[in-house]
Amino acid sequence: MRTISVLERRRAMVRRHYLAGDASGPEAVTHAVVALHASDPASVYLSVLARSAASTLADVAQAAYDRRSLVRWMAMRRTLFVFPREDIPMIQAAVSTPLAATLRTRLISQLKRNGTEPPIDGDAAAWLDDLASRVEHTLGERGAATGAQLSAAEPGLATSILARAPSDRLQNVTTSLLTLMSAEGRLVRGTPVGAWTNRHHRWEPIGRWWPGGLPTCDTGQAQQALARRWLTRFGPATIEDLQWWTGWNKTTTYQALSNLPVAEIDLHGQPGIILRERDDGPDDTVADVASLLPALDPTPMGWKHRDWFLGLDHQAVFDRAGNIGPTVWWNGEIIGSWAITAAGDLRTRVLVDRGAAAIAAIDTAAAQLHQRLNGATVTPVIRTPLELSITRARP
Repeated sequence: MRTISVLERRRAMVRRHYLAGDASGPEAVTHAVVALHASDPASVYLSVLARSAASTLADVAQAAYDRRSLVRWMAMRRTLFVFPREDIPMIQAAVSTPLAATLRTRLISQLKRNGTEPPIDGDAAAWLDDLASRVEHTLGERGAATGAQLSAAEPGLATSILARAPSDRLQNVTTSLLTLMSAEGRLVRGTPVGAWTNRHHRWEPIGRWWPGGLPTCDTGQAQQALARRWLTRFGPATIEDLQWWTGWNKTTTYQALSNLPVAEIDLHGQPGIILRERDDGPDDTVADVASLLPALDPTPMGWKHRDWFLGLDHQAVFDRAGNIGPTVWWNGEIIGSWAITAAGDLRTRVLVDRGAAAIAAIDTAAAQLHQRLNGATVTPVIRTPLELSITRARP
């Protein structure tokens, strides 16, 4: 059984994920990491800039909204991602359609259990399906609309779900239903409302992106294709890593792997797997690489087990839910964090000594990123102890 060391994994990650900044553009970056995390809109842009020295903020927007080669989509673990447009049918079948079924069951149960104002007349499931059809029709007529605009045009969306437990909060149906419809592949998240860092967006009908409708795929084949894609970009890894990343249960994960050419390996002391076709042997390339990755970047969020690329205490850069904040990397290892202060300064803090060359390269990378942001102040959705300490420190 082949043994793969931590150093080999880090070198493969740096090369495959373009951490040296050598990707040609936003599309190449997204293909390299399968998907970009989009819960924090700024992370999409920053993840591209970190991997493509030739790209600008405008290039990312053009890929998403002019060329429409990249699409924001609700997928794994009920999380927003940006995918290559051609991969959406696979993603829909592999993860989004099963997720939509769960979301629909949960919403109907909530409507019945909590009650609504005004009360629903008749069966809650039938009422929800009818409302979704009306929303889809309204959006088709408008072409694009925000959630607030749709709610104003379709009064049913303003139906309130009552709070029945201390943990409940009063809410209307709008967000839950639009999220469900997007997971079903009926709506697409379009242009942001305001700046590129804004979390609000306009909804568009699926026909604007796929005039003939979203192509359908066999679920099993799609899940196998997604597992292969992930292993190609994130392997070698553990089966648990794949299960966590996809949000599948253990049975689905093993079924997706069952017909792939997978080899078992010793992953620096624990059982791992690798695609035989991707087992290209040790990477002897030695090139020092400094990277500044944003919160929720797809590279550190690609594995459940993360100790192998952490050079510092995980509590410094992860929140309690396991989400990562902004990080500073040296040769595939996290050694610090970075932040933009209220005054607009980009600062770094390195906690692990990797020599003067590392500090010099990190300073250069930080200066280049600061210049490419054109004065934008980015506050990450995920605030971690180390990032917060940077923003609060005196100059």
